[in-house]
Amino acid sequence: MTRPDLSRGAAPIGDPAPSVAHLFRERVRATPEREAFRFPVGEGWEAVNWRTVGDRVDRIAAGLLSLGIEREDRVAIASATRYEWVLADLGILCAGGATTTVYPTTGGQDVRFILADSGTRVLFAEDDTQIEKVRAVRDELPELSTVVTFDGTADGDWVISLADLERRGERHLTEQADAVERAVAALGAESLATLIYTSGTTGTPKGVRLVHGCWTYEGAAVASLGILDIDDLQYLWLPLAHVFGKVLLATQFAIGFASAVDGRVDKLVDNLAVVRPTFMGAAPRIFEKVHARVVTMAHDEGGPKAKIFDWAFGVGIEVSRQRQRGREPGGLLKLRHQLADRLVFTKLRQRFGGRIRYFVSGSAALNRDIAEWFDAAGLRILEGYGLTETSGGSTVNRPDANRIGTVGPPLPGTEVRIADDGEVLLRGPGVMRGYHNRPDLTAEVLTDDGWFHTGDIGEFSDGFVRITDRKKDLIKTSGGKYVAPQMVEAQFKALCPYAAELVVHGEERNFISALVTLDREAMAGWAEQHGLGGRSHREIVTSPQAREMVQGYVDELNARLNRWETIKKFTVLPDELTVEAGDLTPSLKLRRKAVEEKYRDVLNSMYTS
Repeated sequence: MTRPDLSRGAAPIGDPAPSVAHLFRERVRATPEREAFRFPVGEGWEAVNWRTVGDRVDRIAAGLLSLGIEREDRVAIASATRYEWVLADLGILCAGGATTTVYPTTGGQDVRFILADSGTRVLFAEDDTQIEKVRAVRDELPELSTVVTFDGTADGDWVISLADLERRGERHLTEQADAVERAVAALGAESLATLIYTSGTTGTPKGVRLVHGCWTYEGAAVASLGILDIDDLQYLWLPLAHVFGKVLLATQFAIGFASAVDGRVDKLVDNLAVVRPTFMGAAPRIFEKVHARVVTMAHDEGGPKAKIFDWAFGVGIEVSRQRQRGREPGGLLKLRHQLADRLVFTKLRQRFGGRIRYFVSGSAALNRDIAEWFDAAGLRILEGYGLTETSGGSTVNRPDANRIGTVGPPLPGTEVRIADDGEVLLRGPGVMRGYHNRPDLTAEVLTDDGWFHTGDIGEFSDGFVRITDRKKDLIKTSGGKYVAPQMVEAQFKALCPYAAELVVHGEERNFISALVTLDREAMAGWAEQHGLGGRSHREIVTSPQAREMVQGYVDELNARLNRWETIKKFTVLPDELTVEAGDLTPSLKLRRKAVEEKYRDVLNSMYTS
């Protein structure tokens, strides 16, 4: 049963292109000389126009056709985000194939499972590390006939270079000039375009089947909002193995703006100052880390600069909250804000290139305090919502109607409904066509009339969707009280600039406890200020001084919470949680069950000591 309240996106969009391949080729024809992508080369950046991209994609597509790739055959990409990733994906789609995405951090056994379950025939592997993952299990992958590598070692047989593939494509086009054109013409909206394997926070990876119509809908829906235009410049660092990055590519093809592509997260802030983009998508963890870094640097300087910094953000947040209530600041507050902007905010915006119109946040919940902090500095974050199973974009705030604390209204053509138990249900062209080879799991989440059960708890507020927690993550204490752990965790990370993760625990326990991890970079600076410089990260975070620091932030957090939500005990872990260790998903979401199992003894000790 569902409640009668229903939110539907604005007026339907026009007819999207039949496929991503059609959409891309239409873009090349429409604006051949405009910049399409730029990417790092040595110490600088190289730019390419749409015509150049189109020519390379044709050669890659023809090369795949020469290898025997047919309509909907799976071709995988195991690589970090880079320009070649985009070329490979477009080449696959223009050959009529379907892209299977593999995060470069995925372990060998999961790579074997994904390639076997998807029936992958060709693999694009970034380097020798990715090649070795499949070489070790080659005998278990009889359908995998060829590996194409960007930077790895080619053997001229099973492993060939990207340049080798393009040369094959040139020869194939000499023999069959219309080969790619015919492959594209055979595609339709329901042709399989992408298999993205997601394990969520637990379980064996599930292949989400996304057809061409999912992506062309996403591109057309975002384009219809009018929040981006052809003169925008995107900074694209997001993992392209994840739907968020893929949505931004589909949007680029629909609108025609350029993207600077570089997946190196450690270069992100420095590159923003060089590239000077107008917008960027990111996961909340990026905003948390930037916030923490800026705050700690300001406070480390101390003296008048730190006081001016805190004063400026106090003024900025007051202005942000007035604007959220629909009021423009006037009088003395307006003058104070102008001074704060000149002294602090302008310099911060310049650090990001000085042209950012807004950021877009997705993949997980964005803490309200973090959003207000950025908004105070004139760096607006538009939070959106979607899942792998809904092609990434289902709702998003708009620049002229940004309600902090919500994930915005639905995209045009998408419907949202709230079930009786508070679960958010979605229906629309972006919803997947099921889990690959798993009709049983598909039936659990997708109804016959097209409603997808997200597993998230949410509500409506004047047509804006608010996500409050994961349905399966809600904690019920032994006293019968429910606690939303993500809400508590996000608040702590906004309060404590040294926090990497907080893992709230308490299912069927008589009080709430937590595991705390501290950011390595932030704590190195903190250690210098507290007489612990030169010590290892483990020594720093397990020191009495660090525990005392964390206790202060936990006390501050508890003062904001209901009594039954407060953290009574916590343990600071000696190491950060990582993707490689299986603690986080590749999109940086917490694998709660895995972490709780890994640290079961630590958690139990807090209830028995």
